[in-house]
Amino acid sequence: QVQLAESGGGSVQAGGSLELSCVASGYIFSRGCMGWFRQRPGKGREGVARIGPDGYLSTWYGDSVKGRFTISKDNAKKTLYLQMNSLKPEDTAMYYCATTGNSCTYASENTRRWGAWGQGTQVTVSS
Repeated sequence: QVQLAESGGGSVQAGGSLELSCVASGYIFSRGCMGWFRQRPGKGREGVARIGPDGYLSTWYGDSVKGRFTISKDNAKKTLYLQMNSLKPEDTAMYYCATTGNSCTYASENTRRWGAWGQGTQVTVSS
């Protein structure tokens, strides 16, 4: 069965950096679309970044993180990454990785089109 396990969350001051990791198992990692979502207190789950099977050639970022966050993956390690720089207090959220056999374009923001989710890792940014 598909399993995703995030790590790397923590508490940082505004302007700082964190790198999240998501280790995958139970499926062919190099295929499909992978993404990072976040859920802030009292809000719905929102897409942060997505990456397709061909890696950096097919990435998408939410407007609020463009230029600050970078998504990448290592197929050999079956690991998805999210490098987060210039963090802001509004980036405080629980961050989840997810995977889908659908294309990134089709899966998009619709959480029901994503087949598997990790348990989440908390990121807290203080001002």
